[in-house]
Amino acid sequence: MKSTSPLGNPRVALLFLVYSLLVMLRCTASKTDNGNVAETDPERCMRHHFVDTISHPLYKCNSKMVLLARCEGRCNQTSRSEPVISFSSILKQPFRSTCHCCRPHTSKLKAVRLHCTGGTRVTATYRYILSCNCEECS
Repeated sequence: MKSTSPLGNPRVALLFLVYSLLVMLRCTASKTDNGNVAETDPERCMRHHFVDTISHPLYKCNSKMVLLARCEGRCNQTSRSEPVISFSSILKQPFRSTCHCCRPHTSKLKAVRLHCTGGTRVTATYRYILSCNCEECS
């Protein structure tokens, strides 16, 4: 009896095998071994640069444009909440939750000096983000 299955055709079987491998590669290429989003995912947690203007809220000073960075993107770890079992009539924390957030990992302190009216100078400080990581939320 002749096989009527499309996989009986060598070309169809080869096409099915190649397609399956491509799907498998695409699924594994976006994750690392520990479940984090991989470097190739454009929406992963990473540092993004932007330009902002620093000005003093009270004094009349010359404002300065500075390059800043923020952490933005997704973390691939699963977030969950589960009930806490207690033998007390009062549940202060009825659930135990875990989640991961895109947060600054390393940063450095920077300062910008603004020149104000009357010859005074004001220094504004901020943290410049060097790298971002997916970390457990608190």
